[in-house]
Amino acid sequence: MKARFLIPLALFVVLVGFLAVGLQRDPREIPSPLIEKPAPAFTVQQLVLADKNFSPADMKGKVWMLNVWASWCVACRVEHPVLMDLKRRDIVPVIGLDYKDKRPDALKFLAQNGDPYDFSAMDADGRVGIDWGVYGVPETFVIDQNGIIRYKHIGPITVEALDKTILPIIEKLKSQ
Repeated sequence: MKARFLIPLALFVVLVGFLAVGLQRDPREIPSPLIEKPAPAFTVQQLVLADKNFSPADMKGKVWMLNVWASWCVACRVEHPVLMDLKRRDIVPVIGLDYKDKRPDALKFLAQNGDPYDFSAMDADGRVGIDWGVYGVPETFVIDQNGIIRYKHIGPITVEALDKTILPIIEKLKSQ
């Protein structure tokens, strides 16, 4: 008779345990299967110099960041001043990937707000973003000298995220 009451109680305790663990996690931390794997290859046109292409292979030998953004993205406007400051500090090359955007809109956005990128590449149809596992914009990847993705940041980069997480990773990779 007691077993009939203990089984539902045990199931309830297990369920509460899973819920408690889930509530302790940061909802912005979505594990990426690409971490510690080679960056997916692609070749696309640059945004400003449409006659030039970009491929991650062009960055071989450098620690760099790929920031996925769009002119229509509200959160991208939030992180934009942080990226502008990063460019002024000249710590790491930052390549923009303009995601599912129109070239004139993207160029207008950068003209009005400043261009924090060494350059931007166009992902007009979103295929590069799919290969990189982009859930939405903005997202930022840190890639090492060997073309391996070492970190992924989902959402707008804040000053705190940059200083406490991203820059220490970059400095460590540069010293290797």
